[in-house]
Amino acid sequence: MGSRAAVILDVDGTLVDSNDAHARAWIDAFSEFGITVAYDAVRRSIGMGGDKLMPEVSGISESSELGQRISSRRGEIFRQRYLPAIAAFPRTRELIERFLADGLALAVASSAKEDELEPLLQRAGVADLVRQRTSSDDADESKPDPDIVLAALRHAGVNRQRAVMLGDTPYDVAAARRAGLEIVGLECGGWTREALAGAVAVYRDPAELLVRYDESPFAVLRAGARP
Repeated sequence: MGSRAAVILDVDGTLVDSNDAHARAWIDAFSEFGITVAYDAVRRSIGMGGDKLMPEVSGISESSELGQRISSRRGEIFRQRYLPAIAAFPRTRELIERFLADGLALAVASSAKEDELEPLLQRAGVADLVRQRTSSDDADESKPDPDIVLAALRHAGVNRQRAVMLGDTPYDVAAARRAGLEIVGLECGGWTREALAGAVAVYRDPAELLVRYDESPFAVLRAGARP
């Protein structure tokens, strides 16, 4: 592991306003198979991988034949119906540029499927800035298990003591903490400050974090700031 400091980034609900769209895509997919699931239950589960969300809201295993068909259809629906309208949160690109200007390495740790991750980063306006990407396809267990975060650390070649995660869900907080990382939370994904308990700091969105950057954990993290 290198000595460079890094930011581990979630994407959905953190860089782009996509959590509601993911929930609607799941609802639509279940409905096509004659299954009714409660929107609130699905929305609360966004941030988990499909391997955890599906049994949580429907009792169906993603690894079952039916589960695989529903999951595949959800991906099609999301990409076709919802992805084109997804937008970055205000000042997202400026925040990522600030991380880079401070000499921080960047790595993505997302519950998104690999074939959705690149389009989401394009919608965020940062695909050209973020090269290290870890998706749910790179981990045995999705968030809130730490596998994706640990894989992102390995891909970035950074030590967990010199990394801070940025995320928006309680599952990000749990995954980061289980991986031994500090995490900064954002409320723009739909969770409250209270729901993000365990984060070392919480901001409304990337814009507020950028405004308050110099007092944030990332200012401490910046290259050379930690021994």
